[in-house]
Amino acid sequence: MLETAELLVPAPAVSEAVTRVAQEISEKLAGEFPLVLCVMRGGVIFAGQLLLQLRFPLEVDYLEITRYRSATQGGEIDWKVTPGAGVAGRTVLVLDDILDEGKTLAAIRDKVLGAGARGFYSVVFAEKETGRPKPIRADFVGVHVPNRYVFGFGMDVGGLWRNLPGIYALNEQR
Repeated sequence: MLETAELLVPAPAVSEAVTRVAQEISEKLAGEFPLVLCVMRGGVIFAGQLLLQLRFPLEVDYLEITRYRSATQGGEIDWKVTPGAGVAGRTVLVLDDILDEGKTLAAIRDKVLGAGARGFYSVVFAEKETGRPKPIRADFVGVHVPNRYVFGFGMDVGGLWRNLPGIYALNEQR
């Protein structure tokens, strides 16, 4: 599958995007002492690189939610780990791999704010240009990708290839 995939965002461009987003977040949230929630599993690669570039105190935790379950089309939202009670009264920054239709990130926002967070910000490494309205917009976006199934840098295809340093799109002839 990798041999026939198209490289959309090479590794150097990925690194540049992470650095740019870190600077944007630092300008906006440096005085907030945010709670950073990494969305497992896709957000872990992005979070690992981004957090190293944020130069202000923060706390890190995670949540786990999925709509894909290793499929290439989203289904119903399935919460594996919900945000903890520690979100109450906090500014929360949620890190995820991709904003596709926006249903997952909107559900996370609603859960975090419903748990009493003082503020909610979101950062996604990639936003898919679907051409359709989304129920949420990310506050910080690394790169924009076309409306194709993409993988790499945390995003998987069939549970594989999250570990790629670039972003690839499946060959549509598959």
